[in-house]
Amino acid sequence: MNPRPRPHPHLGERLERAIEERVEVTGEFDAITTPEEEASRRRKLMQTGAWLFVTGISLYLVAPSLLDTLGSWRDVQRFQWTWLMVMLVLQGCSLGCLWFLQQLALRPVAIAPVITSQLAGNALAKIAPGGGALGAALQYRMLVQAGVDREKAVGGLTVVNLFTFAMVLALPVLAIPTLLRGGVDENLIEVAAIGIAVFAVLAVLGSIMLGGDKLLVWIGHNVQRLRNRLRRDAPPVTGLSQRLLRERDRILATFGPRWKRALAATVGRWAFDFATLLAALAAVNASPSPGLVLLAFCTAQVLAQIPLTPGGLGFVEAGLTGMLTLAGVSAGNAVLATFAYRLFSYWLPLPLGLVGVVGHRRILARLTREADSGGIR
Repeated sequence: MNPRPRPHPHLGERLERAIEERVEVTGEFDAITTPEEEASRRRKLMQTGAWLFVTGISLYLVAPSLLDTLGSWRDVQRFQWTWLMVMLVLQGCSLGCLWFLQQLALRPVAIAPVITSQLAGNALAKIAPGGGALGAALQYRMLVQAGVDREKAVGGLTVVNLFTFAMVLALPVLAIPTLLRGGVDENLIEVAAIGIAVFAVLAVLGSIMLGGDKLLVWIGHNVQRLRNRLRRDAPPVTGLSQRLLRERDRILATFGPRWKRALAATVGRWAFDFATLLAALAAVNASPSPGLVLLAFCTAQVLAQIPLTPGGLGFVEAGLTGMLTLAGVSAGNAVLATFAYRLFSYWLPLPLGLVGVVGHRRILARLTREADSGGIR
């Protein structure tokens, strides 16, 4: 049996455990297995069957919204081809930021294995039930095959996922001032300007929290106090500030002195993704509320994490369309803008997964030739 990785003891337990389980499932088994191993395999198969059943039920429930969104493909002819090219470039920039962030976390490593493994893992995560863990496990295995240290691969992927998702969770808080402002703009210029300002503030706050303790301690103290007041019957939460500081130190330990670059790449990853949504809205001449557009974007990213369907399929379409309608976009334009955004953020990465697999095989072939010729010592 292939040896299992030994992750660093301070890594995020949930993602670490998920990666380990998926690696074990997709690993090779000895010809002779013990009864315990056979029982474990049966449990894994039953869990997979249960996931498929839940996924089927979930897709059935969200099918109306999903089919409505997919059916709008006939109206894409209303888009000027220039807007489609703009969305393509913006999504490419978003992916580029993510690749740069992962390379920083996995250093020293070439960019090619990062790109191919991310494309393949991302595609698998979007088609498999509960695919987030499967996608992470596939990227882990591809990185290890390309020569990345096992502990560094697990640690780097864990920190990148925690860092990027933390940014999404912070965005709704920063959108509150725009919600209080209210109103619907005459065009998207002000919406884009407010979005740039929000992401700039996010970068500044991230820099303060990574560079010092005071803001994190203040946030942890107040969140802990608020939670304990709201749930007086539950056991009180303690030590939240210390846990936040430990997570911050884990990020700093992973990126080292390059943490400012990592912060910029993380903000850029979501800023370009948000700009893709704005481009889709501009293509349908929508005039939405800035705060609600930000909340719609954040809602879409959170719904994409729901493991009931691959990549939140159906849930994202329903949630994003509904939020855009609340933001002042007409129902028809909201559906069309959602389809355009998901076309580049969900559907386009699927065939790119095959590109990642082919590229990974070429990398392995090159490494094998170098090893045979004495290039690797």
